[in-house]
Amino acid sequence: MKASCIQMNTVLGNKLENLKKAERLIERAAREGVKLIVLPELFNTGYRVEEHDAALAETIPGETTEWMTTLSQKYDLYLIGCILERHISRGLVYDTAVMTGPKGVLGSYRKQNLWDTEKNRFTKGNELTLIDIGDVKIGLLICYEVGFPEPARFLAANGADILIYSSAFGEARSYAWDLATRARALENGCYVLASNRSGMEKNETVFAGMSRIVDPKGTVLVEAEKEDDIILFDLNFETVVKQRQAIPYLRDVTYYDEKGGIRND
Repeated sequence: MKASCIQMNTVLGNKLENLKKAERLIERAAREGVKLIVLPELFNTGYRVEEHDAALAETIPGETTEWMTTLSQKYDLYLIGCILERHISRGLVYDTAVMTGPKGVLGSYRKQNLWDTEKNRFTKGNELTLIDIGDVKIGLLICYEVGFPEPARFLAANGADILIYSSAFGEARSYAWDLATRARALENGCYVLASNRSGMEKNETVFAGMSRIVDPKGTVLVEAEKEDDIILFDLNFETVVKQRQAIPYLRDVTYYDEKGGIRND
C-alpha cells in the first residue's frame, strides 16, 4: 500500500481556505498512486481556535467528513484527518480523528490524552479505535498521544499494522516527537504515519513539522521538509511480520495488575 502524510499550515478559523489547500495536496498525492493519506490535527480549522471551538465543531458525519468522503470516492483512497467534533445531543466538543473511504466514514477516535489547556477545551474520549480495511488494520491516535506507549501497545496487540498520529505538535518539543515516533514503531513492530502541522499561530505557537513515515524497525523512511508538503512511501507489510519475529515484543510482553503483580489472564 502506498501511503502519504500531508504537512500543512492553516488559516485560523477559515475552513474554506484550509480545505482548498488540503485538496490540492491530496490531489498531488493521489496522482502518485497513494491509497492512504493522513492529514494533520485540526487541519480544517487550525489549532489555536479555542475561543471558537463550539462554533467550528461539526458532527460526524458532517461538512468536513462529507468533503473527505467525496475525495475518497474521487481518488479511490482512504483519508484520515482530525477535526473538532460536536456531540449531537450533549453539546460537548471532542478532538477527533476520523477515517473515510469510498464507502463513507469508516470510524473515528476521540482524543483521550489531552495536552495542557486542551483539558479546558475538549471532552476526553473513552475508547480506542482500530479500523480493518481488509488485509491491513489501522489504529488511530492523535498528537500528544505519541508519547504514551500504552494505547499504541493495545492497538498493536490487537492487530494494528499501522499507527496513525494526526498532529499539531510544537517545535519546542520536537526532540520528543523525533524519539517517540520511532519508539512507538519499534516497540510495536509496525509502521507509524505521523502527519504534523507546520507554521505559527497567534505569533506564539510554532509547530514542529517533521511529518514522517517510520518503519517497524524505527527507521524514518521519509520526512517532510517544506511548510506545505506531501511525503509518500510504499508500505510492505511483510516487514511488519519479519520485525515482530526478529524482536518479539508483542509475544513476550508481561501485563501487571494494580499492585505490580503479574496478571495471569
